[in-house]
Amino acid sequence: MGHSEKISILVTGSAGMLGRKLVERILRDGHLGGRLLGEFLLADVVPTEVPAGAPAGTRVFVTDFSQAGAATELVESRPEVIFHLAAVVSGEAEADFDKGYRVNFDGSRALFEAIRQEGYVPRLVFTSSIAVFGGPFPEVIPDSFFTTPLSSYGTQKAMVELLLADYTRRGFLDGVGIRLPTITVRPGKPNKAASSFYSSILREPLNGKEALLPVDESLRHWFASPRAAIEFLIHAANLDSNTLGARRTLTMPGLSATVGDQLAALRRVGGKEALALVKRQPDPTIEKIVSTWPQRFEAARAQALGFSAEKTFDEIIGVYMEDEMGSRVK
Repeated sequence: MGHSEKISILVTGSAGMLGRKLVERILRDGHLGGRLLGEFLLADVVPTEVPAGAPAGTRVFVTDFSQAGAATELVESRPEVIFHLAAVVSGEAEADFDKGYRVNFDGSRALFEAIRQEGYVPRLVFTSSIAVFGGPFPEVIPDSFFTTPLSSYGTQKAMVELLLADYTRRGFLDGVGIRLPTITVRPGKPNKAASSFYSSILREPLNGKEALLPVDESLRHWFASPRAAIEFLIHAANLDSNTLGARRTLTMPGLSATVGDQLAALRRVGGKEALALVKRQPDPTIEKIVSTWPQRFEAARAQALGFSAEKTFDEIIGVYMEDEMGSRVK
């Protein structure tokens, strides 16, 4: 990375939930890695709302970087740190094969290639996913476990992990991939991710609304809060990447919990009234997708490098209530 006084940053997927929170966090801090903000480039297929206090060098791109030439425009000013968050989510990537591959794989490759053609070496933080893993799984998945995804989304993310490693090995960029747990509790409305219910069965009842539970309560999964995810991104941007060696993608720490654990935490925090708003409505399509997903990781490499996440679902709900509802868990 360069050493100019101010740092230039590009965020792809800046209008999405994590993109918005990342932009807000960087603006709140006023710096990244101790360097003040200079140029701040925000790119998404829909307009990104620019928060108050954005630096004068903030520019918004409404663009689809998988289209010819679009990625070139994003990197022509040579942003030193690139947060590559833009993606078609899991359920949508499964339902629309062409769109998933065009955005998640072709778009990422176009971005990497634009960086190579520009001829400079930025730090690129890529949000991968635990969907790169497919069963059968051991009870706890070690960092050495192979990636054999069982969804189109997971396959696309795994392919970009390989590109990230190769483009880094060849000296075209300085890549760090972070495999995110399922991020819960997401604010706003449900999206097309197969995992969307993991947030809605907590978010809706906490806001006095009904939520549908499409899977069995025994289903176990790997979670972290949006706040933890933003910490992962910031930490990955500032990490000494020499510590990674050739394996450039890390599985992030998280909390292994069942749907039953979620509901128990909901009752503790929101009471019986909140729990009563969760209605069971089995959905075999959703169950089929999420039942192939991993349930528990060792995440030893990431923890040794200073990444951390919540330890209980009460904490995860507490983050949502503090950050989105303005209240604290008693």
